Amino acid sequence: MSLPDSTAIPGSDVSVTAPLACVRRAGALTVGDLLRVQALRAPAAPAVTEGERTLSYATFNQRVNRCAHLLRVLGVAHGARVAILSENRTEYVELEFACAKIGAIACALNWRLADPELVHCIRLVSPALAVVSPRFEAALGRIDHGVARILSLGASYESGLSVAASTEPDCDIDPEDGLLVLYTSGTTGSPKGALISHRAEVARMHVAREEFALAPEDGFIAWPPMFHMASSDQMIACLCSGAHVFVVDGFDLPSILAIVARHRLWWLVVLPGTVDRFCAEIAAGNVTPKGIKRIGAMADLVPRQQIATITALLQAPYANTFGATETGLPPASAGLLPIVPA
Repeated sequence: MSLPDSTAIPGSDVSVTAPLACVRRAGALTVGDLLRVQALRAPAAPAVTEGERTLSYATFNQRVNRCAHLLRVLGVAHGARVAILSENRTEYVELEFACAKIGAIACALNWRLADPELVHCIRLVSPALAVVSPRFEAALGRIDHGVARILSLGASYESGLSVAASTEPDCDIDPEDGLLVLYTSGTTGSPKGALISHRAEVARMHVAREEFALAPEDGFIAWPPMFHMASSDQMIACLCSGAHVFVVDGFDLPSILAIVARHRLWWLVVLPGTVDRFCAEIAAGNVTPKGIKRIGAMADLVPRQQIATITALLQAPYANTFGATETGLPPASAGLLPIVPA
């Protein structure tokens, strides 16, 4: 069985190309392959929403392809690293998947770091290209990062996409190839780069689907920083599964709660320091959740009483998980804590 060469969307000039050379056996699928499959399976389904703008799977996949070709024009080859210094935005998601499609490695820089730490993280991976949002251009400009090529998000990025090809890049990627570098300090010393392969990310996605019930009709709010697995891991799993990702620039509680009220969600991330604010808004009657399969704080500890309160208010069980950036959640997940009766 093979996929068609292309799928056209009725009433649209958008098509999703699928070269037969890219058809793989299931065990060899990469993250880029899985996005392409979702674009073929449900091209008109919503993929990524930021504010009032929603990209369908076909349109999102096309932009990812254009970004992949743009990266190649800028000298990013198979195995090269692309450093990303940006707040949460749709282009960040596009960049991670574009790197996946050409075998490059996206390195998610922590914009909270001090200048010497940021220099360390950049030089650690020797990137062929650094991508920066306008918000952090000054921070990148004042340090000796050693990267020859810089791509700015905004007009320059969109201009590059507009002249890039939308066809699927050649697929010559092994599942063991690197996909993503997330930085972790552990308990001592400077930040370390945790390299996550395509196969590792696909394994995490399988756990999200089989053990954590991720389904195509679900939504996920990517509000924690993209440089953290709380957003990047979950976002990749969702878009490889046909789910809907909502990109939010940090803990913007009104925006988050508006999505909670309008959309059914798979996993709502609630981190320490945010739980009481969630609870206060919901208890005040300002929002009624549409439906949440689970809430959780990844590996962070939350007091028992806060867990009891937020599960009752959101009417969702609590995902009792622990893990590490290097491994993800699967090795240390202890199921769901039930909703505490109000």
